[in-house]
Amino acid sequence: MHRYNWLEKILFLPTRFERVKLQRALEGKTILITGASSGIGEQVAYLLADVNVHMILVARSEEKLAAIKQKIEQKRARVTVIKADLRNDDEQDVVLQYIHELPDGLDIVVSNAGHSIVRSIFHSLDRYHDFTRTMAINYFAPVRLLLSLLPLLEKNQGQLINVSTINVLIQPLTYGAAYQSSKAAFHVWLQSVAPELHARGIITTSIYLPLVKTPMIVPTTAYTKMPAMSPAHVANIICKTMYTKKRQYKPWWGVPLQWASIGLSGVWLRVTSRIVKRGRE
Repeated sequence: MHRYNWLEKILFLPTRFERVKLQRALEGKTILITGASSGIGEQVAYLLADVNVHMILVARSEEKLAAIKQKIEQKRARVTVIKADLRNDDEQDVVLQYIHELPDGLDIVVSNAGHSIVRSIFHSLDRYHDFTRTMAINYFAPVRLLLSLLPLLEKNQGQLINVSTINVLIQPLTYGAAYQSSKAAFHVWLQSVAPELHARGIITTSIYLPLVKTPMIVPTTAYTKMPAMSPAHVANIICKTMYTKKRQYKPWWGVPLQWASIGLSGVWLRVTSRIVKRGRE
């Protein structure tokens, strides 16, 4: 488990979480969690283990899903695991078929599956797949999934929780073209359809996160010394929105960062350009 240092304790304030309220709100509900085999998705599953819910855990690693199911089955929650790469339409169809055959439908979707790439654009000149694969999992997969599941969420007056990044709210960071553009695409899609969903009784919640200590960031060595949230902390935030129905979460410093990002965009470009130039010298 990732333990916060003094700076992280300041940046990522504790989340007050009430288990009784969660249990009351979720009693008998069915919850789909994508990207559930590690990191945030795994921690959300563990946090819901003592609640009378049916969790549908989806990820690519069958072995990891099985291990999570084994741990949770000893508690109150019922667990179904489905091995699927959501970028593959046939595998996504297996997930959708199972959900549509459920007698009580679906109540909550935690859209968490994702892929990150941090790479200079000049190292991607012959890697067009950097962009197609991030768009495939970060944008096209959740859109296709939700186009099928929205009627079920409407019927049950459910909730869609999107695990996003604070990067979609600020000036794009250098080396993040593939990842940030794909996350921004789904962010805009969800913001566009949200009024229609709300009008039909579907709550949408966007969780705008900074860096999180998950396996996804391991390949980027520069992230190892940067402040990062604990996946367990993020799970608390996500599960809390299941009973508060809060429309969004961002760190306390998120709004000042947004304003600074807009007001200092020219300065940001000059500074980052100098940093990149220095790194090449």
